[in-house]
Amino acid sequence: MSKQNGIKKVIPNLRPELENKINDDGKEIMVEKGQTIVVEGQYIRSIPIVMQGLLKVITSSAEKDLLVYYIKPGESCIMSFSAALNNEKSRIIATAEKDTIILLLPSQKVIKWVKEYSEFNDLFYKQYHQRYLDLLETIDQLVNENLDGRIHSYLKNKVLLTGKNPIKISHRTIASEVGTSREVVTRIIKKLENNDRVIQLEYSIEVL
Repeated sequence: MSKQNGIKKVIPNLRPELENKINDDGKEIMVEKGQTIVVEGQYIRSIPIVMQGLLKVITSSAEKDLLVYYIKPGESCIMSFSAALNNEKSRIIATAEKDTIILLLPSQKVIKWVKEYSEFNDLFYKQYHQRYLDLLETIDQLVNENLDGRIHSYLKNKVLLTGKNPIKISHRTIASEVGTSREVVTRIIKKLENNDRVIQLEYSIEVL
């Protein structure tokens, strides 16, 4: 699929003028699973839009990581957009959850297009709203759900996003993304298995 056709598919209903600008100024790249595209502390020069695949956004504090949200096809990294808009350093880390194709748009062009094209403004406004809801859900889980429930919800969401079950994932990765220790995750996975909510396989976990 050509870059322009990809843009039509993941960002529909753009005016031809804007679509052409995005096609001309955007750089499409392949990001391998596990590769980081946004590093905490860097200034944002390009805003990513996911064309195919999946990115995860993590925040790090006091030597612990916490999964903030995922970026799916047709979506961008709102935290990166916010940092670019305010000329601030990134406060998040964005990594490919699987092999992913992204379109990198110059941050200053994106800021300009948001002001000039209502449909582009709507795109980012809706994503701001969605990330706000994601944040509220994360806070609700932290406050009201015990760690067993959080880890089970995390695994169910991972199945939904990747379309795979069992999912190939380590206890260390789970611990990193939910903000706990590997030992705690191992204990909880065993408890979930005893309660017939998951099956621990050799290198993966099946969610029931």
